[in-house]
Amino acid sequence: MAAIYHQVWINTPTAKLYEAISTVEGVGSWWDKANSTETDVGTVLEFSPGAAHGTLKAKVLDLVPGKRVEWEFISTHPKSSPASAWTGTRLVFEITVRKPLAFDITESEQMAVLDFRHSGWDESSEWFGFCNFGWGQALQKLKQLCESQ
Repeated sequence: MAAIYHQVWINTPTAKLYEAISTVEGVGSWWDKANSTETDVGTVLEFSPGAAHGTLKAKVLDLVPGKRVEWEFISTHPKSSPASAWTGTRLVFEITVRKPLAFDITESEQMAVLDFRHSGWDESSEWFGFCNFGWGQALQKLKQLCESQ
């Protein structure tokens, strides 16, 4: 199984980054508007990427304040939707702190580093490259959001 992996260095406090990846409001500000429901399996996030895709559902598996968020995608979708390849995959956000590199243009003493992994992919999926690019764009929005406020 393959994984989409991105590492994003963000000039922001880790608490702000964690809020942006762990709350319904936060995720909705850079990726897709979400709803949260409590079910017999725990917290489930629901996203509506469009009528052709159906509702995208992710079960929250882990929340470690300031450090880690993990989801598992539990919904199924038509083969014509990129989300059809997501069923059973896991998304992990891990936050660490690092000193900026010498070439970084920042006066900050430290930067938040986000390691993003979307794992469990069938690497022959027609949607793998498409979703990899899409996550890169979404994570750029996350970086801009966290660094702009």
